[in-house]
Amino acid sequence: MTLLWLLTGTAVLVALVAVAKARRLAKRLDRLTESYWELRYEHGQLRARVNRLDPDVAAAAPEPAPASPTHFVPLSSLKRQG
Repeated sequence: MTLLWLLTGTAVLVALVAVAKARRLAKRLDRLTESYWELRYEHGQLRARVNRLDPDVAAAAPEPAPASPTHFVPLSSLKRQG
């Protein structure tokens, strides 16, 4: 019976530690997400300033290519290989 109480206490302790770590990670994720969006905003502001200062240089810089879109492939078009 003592072994069961010991296992129960250990499980509760491990669960509390996991909850505390999850909360810390959630707060860190919130901070990182906020920093990401602030940096994106600042990047846009700086790009606009560069475009105003020297439009020729900004126009010569290649824009990053957009990610290739995912195309729909119907399952009926896939042949079974057996």
